[in-house]
Amino acid sequence: MDLKENQSVQGDLALAAAPQQPVSHPEPGSKKRGVSRRSLLIGVAGLAVAGGAAWFSRSLSRSATLYTYRGHSGPVKGVGWSPDGRRIASAGDDRTVQVWDALSGAHVLTCRGHTAGVLALAWSPDGRSLASAGADGLVLIWDAASGHQVAAYRGHSGPVKGVGWSPDGQRIVSAGDDRTVQIWDSATGATLFTYRGHSASVPAVGWSPDGTRIASGCVDSIVQVWDATTGADVLSYHHQTSSVFALAWAPDGQRIVSAGADFTAQVWRPAAIDQTLVFYRGHTGVLVAVAWSPDGTRIASGSQDSTVQVWDSASGDTLLTYRGHDHWIGSATTNAVAWSPDGNSIASASDDQTVQVWQP
Repeated sequence: MDLKENQSVQGDLALAAAPQQPVSHPEPGSKKRGVSRRSLLIGVAGLAVAGGAAWFSRSLSRSATLYTYRGHSGPVKGVGWSPDGRRIASAGDDRTVQVWDALSGAHVLTCRGHTAGVLALAWSPDGRSLASAGADGLVLIWDAASGHQVAAYRGHSGPVKGVGWSPDGQRIVSAGDDRTVQIWDSATGATLFTYRGHSASVPAVGWSPDGTRIASGCVDSIVQVWDATTGADVLSYHHQTSSVFALAWAPDGQRIVSAGADFTAQVWRPAAIDQTLVFYRGHTGVLVAVAWSPDGTRIASGSQDSTVQVWDSASGDTLLTYRGHDHWIGSATTNAVAWSPDGNSIASASDDQTVQVWQP
């Protein structure tokens, strides 16, 4: 049973149990009213919908959609929850990074400084800063409270498509079309070293949870795992048969999921060469984003088939399919899907110019 069929049954029960609330359509500049956490827990059909800024709207359909953020004026490429779960940041082709309230969808601030589309973003572990990677070849660091730009990294010679903070927040890794992965000091911007183990564009990169290794995925179909301090290769994963566009480490660091143009997501152990555990084949289009649930039991994958699918990380069984978007999930990007820190919600970014927050 897919998400819409399942929610149809649950929606009938919820409608019988709770009164419907009118949908608000705020005008630009209208006064924002908060939405209580208690009302969010009542259920999708009985969700109390308050007024708000013109940037977002809410859905009371029988899907699991909690609200839709509409602050961007172009395709949205990346999304991420703050470590405390209170805010969400999104990045898009309109050259902005936007921060908004994770509960209500109310716009908080906009970061402007890129001269081309923003392709990826990442929160610092302490939640005080954001890093954004752009088609302009820049990685910019922002103060997450004010939206002010505090640093710019210019080490790349082409579009930057992947970015991530080390677990201790002291280093940043970035990767892109210049075939390099670069590690640099988050405080000074000084390049620490450049990894050159790939033969083509590198759209996917991620730190291991313990900070000792980095995995980077290339459009030559190979994922490299290497030492985050020395750059020494640990292993190469060759089971993807086409471009790798997304990857993520499991929370315990014992597995990696990679995905791409061969329409598959694959779960494997970085401690053993080519030890594939799961092949997931639920999508009918290129996969562009993958994210682990905080407990490591589920994976959400986003595709150019316009769906986000949630599946069991051990068995590969599909648990649900989210069909709320009407265009590709963040094409040509790597972090268009993100779990909330408590594992109760997912945010997905799309070329339909929206970010949708929903319950898996």
